[in-house]
Amino acid sequence: MIPARHSRELARLATVLLIFVSSVSWAEAGDAKPPATTSSGAVVGSRIIPPPWNYSFSNVEYVYSVQWGIMHAGTSTVRLQRSPAGVRVTATADSAGMPDKFFKVHDVFNADVNPQTFCTSLITKHNREGARRRDYNIAFDYQHNKSRVDIKDLKTSESKHTESDIPNCVTDVITGFFYVASLPLEPGYSQIFPVNDNGKMTHAKLNVEGREHIKDPAGEFETLRVRVEPIAGAMKGKGTLWVWFTDDARHVPVQMKSKLGFATFMFQLQKMDTQASAP
Repeated sequence: MIPARHSRELARLATVLLIFVSSVSWAEAGDAKPPATTSSGAVVGSRIIPPPWNYSFSNVEYVYSVQWGIMHAGTSTVRLQRSPAGVRVTATADSAGMPDKFFKVHDVFNADVNPQTFCTSLITKHNREGARRRDYNIAFDYQHNKSRVDIKDLKTSESKHTESDIPNCVTDVITGFFYVASLPLEPGYSQIFPVNDNGKMTHAKLNVEGREHIKDPAGEFETLRVRVEPIAGAMKGKGTLWVWFTDDARHVPVQMKSKLGFATFMFQLQKMDTQASAP
């Protein structure tokens, strides 16, 4: 039997992973060589590639179940909405099963994205994790290469403001999935790109490892297995993540496997709605 204190910690890991925040555990660097950097500390070759002229930001909603071993840990929904003002990416996470009994989670994440550049311009988050209630506002000022983070503790009313340096374009831990899907994925393809989470920078390298046939609750798919590793920054060495994208023009993320220390989590697509509208 797992001690109660360990059960609570495992439950927290499982449910926070639902929304990929603290979460999208980009694959650990292992024995990889340190990346080449400039005098300012930027990683050489790390950039966000703008989408091709014919790329379509279509409305879509993905619903995932999250398994911790054989146990159902929760559900996460990821939605992309196109509007005259640009693109909004929304993710929600809700705990379920045993994790919900130990550590209730309800998280909401919103990101505003420039459809011409794929740069994230604003992130808002509402996190309810156990007894903690916090609101986050992260604004990206590319003119001055700064991120501005405001955090409010809803229980104590305390507020915190921080500013950090950023490159001239970044993605975030949720929009990053759509960004990777926009790339010309083929076995052997790789790219380095900057990711920002709560104002902290990580430079991640993706590698398309190969093709694989998989089956999950949404059906059977021919996929491309992609591994992403943080080669510099805040997320370096924090777990391992693989994503299976459909091997077609859509590159739908149908499955994800995340390993964080002794815990392994599987995200599987339950359903996809291409007619999704704003909630």
